[in-house]
Order: sequence, then structure tokens, then C-alpha cells
Amino acid sequence: MKKTWWKEAVVYQVYWRSFYDSNGDGIGDLEGLLSKLNYIKELGADVIWLNPMYESPDKDNGYDISDYYKVMEKAGDMQTVERLVSEVHKLGMKIIMDLVVNHTSDQHPWFLESRSSKDNPKRDWYIWKDAKDEKEPNNWRSYFTPSPWEWDVKTGQYYFHSFASEQPDLNWENLEVREEIYRIMRFWLDKGIDGFRMDVINLLAKEKGYKDAEDPYDLSYLGNNPGIHEYLQEMNREVLRYYDIMTVGEIPFVTPEDGLLYVGENRNELHTLFHFQVADDMRVWDMLRYKEIQKLWYEGLKGKGWNSQFLNNHDHTRQVTRYGNDGKYRAESAKLLATLVHTLPGTPYIFQGEEIGMTGVCFEDIEDYQDIAMKNKYREQVGLGEAPDKVLRDLQPLSRDNSRTPVQWDVSENAGFTKGVPWIKVNPNYTVINVKEELKNPDSVLHYYKKLIALRKENEVMVYGDYDDLSEGNLELYIYTRTLDEVTWLIVLNHSENINKVNWPEKLGVRDKELLLWNYSSMANDESDSKMILRPFESRIYQIAR
Repeated sequence: MKKTWWKEAVVYQVYWRSFYDSNGDGIGDLEGLLSKLNYIKELGADVIWLNPMYESPDKDNGYDISDYYKVMEKAGDMQTVERLVSEVHKLGMKIIMDLVVNHTSDQHPWFLESRSSKDNPKRDWYIWKDAKDEKEPNNWRSYFTPSPWEWDVKTGQYYFHSFASEQPDLNWENLEVREEIYRIMRFWLDKGIDGFRMDVINLLAKEKGYKDAEDPYDLSYLGNNPGIHEYLQEMNREVLRYYDIMTVGEIPFVTPEDGLLYVGENRNELHTLFHFQVADDMRVWDMLRYKEIQKLWYEGLKGKGWNSQFLNNHDHTRQVTRYGNDGKYRAESAKLLATLVHTLPGTPYIFQGEEIGMTGVCFEDIEDYQDIAMKNKYREQVGLGEAPDKVLRDLQPLSRDNSRTPVQWDVSENAGFTKGVPWIKVNPNYTVINVKEELKNPDSVLHYYKKLIALRKENEVMVYGDYDDLSEGNLELYIYTRTLDEVTWLIVLNHSENINKVNWPEKLGVRDKELLLWNYSSMANDESDSKMILRPFESRIYQIAR
């Protein structure tokens, strides 16, 4: 397998509207990001992934684009983007942007033309269908609404939307659509952008015939349909192969076998992917399932393709709340989860605030939430007669707003995020959990991240090393090795609130070991050559002598 810069990188995701507000309007912006670039650099990140900042009505936080060539006023302007790219490069980092081309805003000029009449030249740029028995063309659902079909009174047809009704899907079967998307990609790459995170990229091809689904609640029929690989190979031929960039596809509903079709190094499609067998399918921590997922993806891609490692992002609840312990062992479990993400095979991603152990929120009123998916679901279920309080409680744990509250910079009002009224409430625990306090404490989550990232940069075994799970079947311990040539590292994780006694792995024999990193402020003094005693959520990284 080839060595490349993007395999060795650590990616830091900036959800800019919640990162830092420079002008006091309550919304983070690109100037705010510019002012914090040194913070990201000092953390050790190599690549910034910037969520959408294109012109947008902002119905879905920028994922409803009305002009791909302009910048949303809330975020800044084109000159600010150009300065951002320049400053990121001056600091030796790279920057990738969200590419959202499965759908546009219903306010995009293309769609306004498309819906103006059945004979408009852009009618076929979107997906239009006649009613079936005076109802929707099929029984499918969308991610955000009970049906993906919206009736257009003027032209007497339905249009298709995989997400909100304000986000109509493009018709990728239309060559003109594809050619226009490729022009957009070249425009941004020529401005110096270092690649794309491709939003729901496996949804571009639609299922032929649009037949009713046996189980409409299983949305897998929206993705991985015939034609998707031809589209991505064409995209590679027309655009991607001409630039030294990083591409990562957001690809739900895939197994390792499917995933390899997208990222196989002989496929000429994408470099790497986000799969969601953890984030979408594992509602709470499940050690055996997690190990199984890691093993399947490692074996499925080994030597042929590249994976990504993450446990949270702007769509998923903060990892320490969902998969760790955000109470008594918040710092320890935040460090343990960081160790997991950065030592398993694949490129690690950090979602802003994760590096200080930010937690999820639990607002008491549905009006405090901004997540369009959650609010639509709330209205649907309450409309069906369910009790509002119960619906809210059920939806709270996995609301996307759990990860979208502002970054907590200090103890001042609004966590130092803004001098105005924040677009979404700040997590009340900001007086305890914030960057300023983390920087003061040498044993903080933030300082641990810096050490962990530095280890990865200095040791290729963490990037390219073979992976071997030595703890299959254990419900609380995750013990594995990474081996590259003559170098072996042992990672030991106690993912539980219990104290666990661990015998030294027989497979490694009796060899000298050096403890490189651990997540408690002091080491236990009861360790021997043959056993370890691990405290709750303790993690250790050893280098094993030959």
C-alpha cells in the first residue's frame, strides 16, 4: 500500500457556526476560525474539514445550497475564504470542504427554473414523477420527513428529496448536471482547497423504477444503487485525478465489501470513507460489536483501501456522552476514546470541542433545539398522538444538536464564543469544561490529545502498522497490537467503570516494554511483569522490545 500525506494526517472538523464568533452576531464565522488557527495548529492537526459555507437559505445549517460559487453572509465572503486558505497553508496545514451535490436548496436558480414548467430546459435537472393512484409515487421515506415526495401544485407533479422538502435531489442521470458539478469542483480546487468531504455521496444514483420498499423505514434503498460507481469514476477522470488532494466520502449503508468498491486503490474513485456501522448502528457502547466492526473493516480493506476513524461529528452525539462516561470519569473516558480513535487503523478525525471533552446537552424545551430532523420527527410523532414530553425524551439522546452547541473557550459569558446571543444555547457546564482551564492543567484532556497526536506523527506504526485484536470476547477490555516491520505497540484499554486485572498477553511472550502514554495523572504502583491492574477507563500505550 502506498504512503500518502492524507493517510498520515489528523483531521480537525470545524462546524464554523459553533466554533467562534468574531462579530457578535451570535453565529460563528470564518473570521472566527482565522483567529483560532494557531490553536488548531498547536493541537497537532494537519487538515481542517470545513462544514458548508456556501450561499444558503440555511434550512439545514448550510446543507441546502442556493449558490455554489458564493459564500453565505453569516460565514463571511469570498475574500475571507481565500485568506483562510492562504493562512492555513502558511501554517503547514491543509483544508478540505464539504461537497454537497446530492441535492440543492429549493431556492437554487436551477430548481426555480426546473419547477417553473414541465418543458423548462432544467426540468430534468431534478427528479419529477407523476402521482400514483392520486398519491405519492411510492412508499419510501426520507431522512427528515415521512415521504421523500413533495407535491408541486403549479406543474402537477411530485419532486424527490432524500432530506427536507427544501432540499430537492439532483438528477445525476443528466449529463449537464454532472458537468456543472465538475465545474464547481474545479472552481474550488483552483482556489487552493485541498480536497472534499463528500456529503452522502453514495445517494447520487437512484434505484431504477422507484418501486415500493418492503420496509420503507429501512432507508438503505436510498444508497449504493447501480450507476454510483460509474458516476464516481467519471468524477475522478474529469476532476479529481488532476489534483493532489484528499477525498473522503460519507457513505451510509455499507459493509466492508461495499466500502472497498468506493476506496479500493485500483478503483479510481475516492481515497477514504466514513461508514456508519458504529455511529448510526451502535446507539450505546457495545464492546463486542465494536471489535467486530473494527476487525471486519480492517480485514476487508487491508492493503487495498483506507478507512476513517471517528466516534462523533456534527451529526452524532458527543462521544464522551454517548460512548464514554460524562460524569465521574469524563476526563479519563474522553482520553480513552481518543486513544481508541487515534491508534486503530485509518485516518483519525477530531470534532471541535472533542479535544477538551465537551459533553452532549439535554435541553428541556423542543424550542431550544435547532435540528430540523429532530423537530420534524417531533412534530410527526406528536401529530400521531404520542405525548410531547415522552417524544422529546426519546429524541434527546441522539439529537444532532448534542454536538452543535458552541465551543467552550473560557468561563466568560456564552463560554467566550460570542458577545451576542448565541444561535443555539451554550452547554451550561462551560464554566468547568473550557479551553482556558484545559490549557492550565497539564493532565487535561487537551494536553493528552496533543501528546497522542505527536506520538502518531513521530511513529509510522500508528499509521501503517498491522492490527491484531488480543481481547476478542472480552466485554470490558480492548487490547490490541499495531506492528510495522520490527516495531510492535500494545494498546490496552479498560472501557468500564470497574477495576480490571489483566495478564500480560501470552502472544507477546516475556519481553521488555516501555510505557509511552497513559491517561491517568499517575501510574498505579502494583503493576508487575506478568499483570496489569487497570483503573476505570484507564488506557495505556506500550512499545514492546524485540
